[in-house]
Parts: sequence; C-alpha cells; structure tokens
Amino acid sequence: MKVGLGIPGPMIDRETLRFARQIGATCIVAHFASDRGALVEDAAFAEEERSTAGDPRFRYAHFAETKALAAAEGLDLVAVENFAAADWSDVLGDGPARERQMCRLKTILRDMGRARIPILGYNFSLAGVWGRRLSPTARGQALTAVFDRPEDAPIPRGMIWNQVYDEDLYQRSKGRDFIAPVTEDQLWDRWRRFLTEILPAARAADVTLALHPDDPPAPQLRGTPRLVYRADYYDRVLAAAPDPHNALEFCVGTLAEMPDQDIYEVVRHFAASGRIAYVHLRNVRGRVPSYQETFTDDGDVDLQRVLAILGEAGFKGMVIPDHAPFPTCAAPWHAGMAYAVGWIRASLKALGQLED
Repeated sequence: MKVGLGIPGPMIDRETLRFARQIGATCIVAHFASDRGALVEDAAFAEEERSTAGDPRFRYAHFAETKALAAAEGLDLVAVENFAAADWSDVLGDGPARERQMCRLKTILRDMGRARIPILGYNFSLAGVWGRRLSPTARGQALTAVFDRPEDAPIPRGMIWNQVYDEDLYQRSKGRDFIAPVTEDQLWDRWRRFLTEILPAARAADVTLALHPDDPPAPQLRGTPRLVYRADYYDRVLAAAPDPHNALEFCVGTLAEMPDQDIYEVVRHFAASGRIAYVHLRNVRGRVPSYQETFTDDGDVDLQRVLAILGEAGFKGMVIPDHAPFPTCAAPWHAGMAYAVGWIRASLKALGQLED
C-alpha cells in the first residue's frame, strides 16, 4: 500500500509538499474546495465558509500545475477531494441550476483526466461535516474533534455543505428561511440521478468517483437526511452501478463511528469487493451519538488489524490520515500528520505491505 497525505488547498506549496515527502508520504490528496488552511481552527469546524462558482482551482491549468509541483517533490497527486459547494449546490439541492452545474462537474472530470489525476473523492450531503467541536480530550490533552449531539440548527438558504454560495440569499435567510425539507428517499434519488449522469464522463476521463460516508454518521443532521450513515448503505452505492469508476472513499474512522457493527467485518466485506479507491485511516473512541477522534494507536479500533485485513484482500491503493488530533506545539497540523503518517508507514512495513 502507498502512504499519502491530504493537504488543504491554501497549503499546497513547495514547502508543504516537501514536508509531506520528508515524513514518508509518496502521494497526496488535494482539498481545493476550502479556502482555509490547516489552522487549529480547521475548516471542518467553521460554519460559514464561502464558496465561489467556477473556482479556477478546478480547471485543467491548475490541476496540471499542482500535479507538476507535487512531482517535483517526489509525490504523485492521486486525488482531489470534493467539488466546490457553489459548483454543485443545485445538484445536491435539486435546484434550477442543476443542468448547468452538471455540465461544470463533467468539465472538471475531463480536466482531471487530462492532468492524469485518477480519483475524485466526494460526499453527497446537504449538511456536510457539521456539529463537531474541538476539545482537549485526546491523549495528553491534545485538541481533537468531538461529536456529542449538537443543537440541530437548520440550514439557511444560500448555504450548502457548510459553505455560503449565495451571499445575498444567505444574509436574507439567516435565522428566518431555510432549505426545503427533503426525505432520505429523495436524497438517494438525487444521488442516483447524479451518478447516472456523471459516470459516462468519469469513464471517458478515466477518473474514479469515490464516495465518502457521512461524517458524523447520524441519520439526520441540521434537519436533513444523510446518504451513507450505515455501513450496509455502501452496498447500495456499489449496486447502483457495477462499474469500477463508481467506488468508495473508505473512511475507517467514520465507519467505526457507526453503531451496531463490527468494524473488522465491515472492512473485510468491502475490501473483498475490490471497489475501495483509497482509505482514510484514523481512530475514534465511542460511536454516534457521542464520540471523539484519537491518535491512531489510542482509540477503540485496532488499526493494524484493519491494515492487515486490507492487505489480505489484496488492496494496493493509497492510505491517508484524513485528520488527526492537534499536539501542543507551534505547528499542530504538521505534528499530528507527521505522527499519523509515521505510524501508518511503520505498521505497513511490519505487515510487509508498504510500497515506497
């Protein structure tokens, strides 16, 4: 398996890429959908980030430039995670601009294919990642993400996925007018329609679409349903289109947060499918409705056992720490990621599964 690192868009520069290679990563995942860097006040904890349609970071020239910049530091840009919210707000919300936005998404896939970026990770969600807070409850009082049933505030119009895509509409709606109610079945219908329309473009570009499960994996968040908040719903995803370009962004931490399941059997089941595009590896203590993220070696899950199961199934793809606790130091993101990457490398090497 290859060890990678996910890097927020504003941080993708020569210095951060060199850091990634120094700590042992051989490939990267780019998060262009956020304008925030990896501060302790991370984008995952912000409730009012902005998003602009037609973001130039999602065009061929920028994809190719980033691919070349990574290659110059000995890294391969393997995946881009998430579309800009403003580029598919009406795809998620089934609004009047849906057709135009679908054309934009297909262009993004074509541009990724031209730049030889093989994977697009995405999360089909209205609320996105929301409701977590930072708490000094990881080992040694390191700051970490905690979820414990926050107040379920509805989503104002003009916002999707925690990002404001229409400032005027958002300011008029905030606290007064909210996105239209939707059922779980309607959300699944929207996703299936999206997948059916986008797959031909993905095949033509040879870009794999990798769906992330919902984090936090609650049945509802902010008054909206969630798509994959149970592990068996991943079976629905794979059955919807038996095509290798319809695959999984397999987040072990999120899956472990789901109640009433054996995480090792879940990993074994989906590893056997051969449809895992890449793996997010992090640990967690507790489950929905109350959990906290931990260091890789300090949670409820034996992540070395997880890696062994993946190896036994023949998985040869990329493993990344999607996020990690923030140690107390001048560079908490860097320290947390260096620890996680080093731990993953050592574990894979011990298992005879490390590919450099």
